[in-house]
Amino acid sequence: MRVLVIHGPNLNLLGERQPEIYGTQSLADVDAALLAEAKVLGVELHAAQYNGEGEIINAFHAARHEFEGVIVNPGAYAHYSHAIADAIASLCIPVIEVHLTNIAAREPHRRTSVTAGACHGSISGFGIQSYLIALRALVEIIGR
Repeated sequence: MRVLVIHGPNLNLLGERQPEIYGTQSLADVDAALLAEAKVLGVELHAAQYNGEGEIINAFHAARHEFEGVIVNPGAYAHYSHAIADAIASLCIPVIEVHLTNIAAREPHRRTSVTAGACHGSISGFGIQSYLIALRALVEIIGR
């Protein structure tokens, strides 16, 4: 089973950018935790980080032929990128959206995700655990 993790804009700055909101763990820490869990689950996991909307869309287009599922943290694009939502909706594989923080408890402009509706499900508010919960759920969904 092959799973792609797409980290969106500014996630390359995890651990440095607003640690009071996003925590002190780096993107490398997130990927290391995911890879460790993937190994336990018998999953081949690939992770990539993109700051550009077009790059994320291209990654989704490529994923449909290479992976059985995708975990995505679209970052701020979650709140306004109908183009990414359309790319997700075009896939025949499950996609789970994750956020480190609870977007429903954030600033008003962050409380709605336009991309979540195109996904199989969404998980937010659990820090790095959001990703790990998503990976376990994706393995369950794909295995059905």
